Amino acid sequence: MANAAAKRIANRNEAAVKTLKLGMLLPTLISILCRVLFRRDSLPPSKGSLAIYIATFFPAFFLSNYLIKIGTTRRDPTTGTLISYGEDLSQAGVTEWCFDILYVTWACQIGSGAFGEWFWWLYMVIPVYAVFKLWVSVISPMVLGRSSSQASEMATSEKESASKRQEKLRKRNERGDPRVKMQHGRK
Repeated sequence: MANAAAKRIANRNEAAVKTLKLGMLLPTLISILCRVLFRRDSLPPSKGSLAIYIATFFPAFFLSNYLIKIGTTRRDPTTGTLISYGEDLSQAGVTEWCFDILYVTWACQIGSGAFGEWFWWLYMVIPVYAVFKLWVSVISPMVLGRSSSQASEMATSEKESASKRQEKLRKRNERGDPRVKMQHGRK
């Protein structure tokens, strides 16, 4: 059973690595093609446009190579059996954020080629989201004196406080069922 899960993760990782490799090439080509077809007046690109492209390409290149490195599966060269499936690239957290940054970068590259340089403003989603996560998980708990997990625990404890059995007992008690004795004041 564990081997089946490893094979499933390996197949997903191989597809993700293939997408990452294509993703570093295709958005640039599509952007150039869009400039040639729709925006000939933007050829050659301005210095500012090239500076933005280069400034966003390097983080995308770094993240793409990082994800490819940790997600590449290793197989036995002679038999083709799976040796290591790599890290699961579909896991939540930092890996997910890396993919989000890559997708926003690729969308900005294609959008700037098709619609204009103003499309790079979409890239501001990344630092805005980072500030939001920093506020929710670090700054707000320090300033307001509560932990972010404490608020989520309170929400889940309210939901979980009444189990199915407790709900049944409460309803029986409301109907006046003699089998139920409510004990008040006990925690």
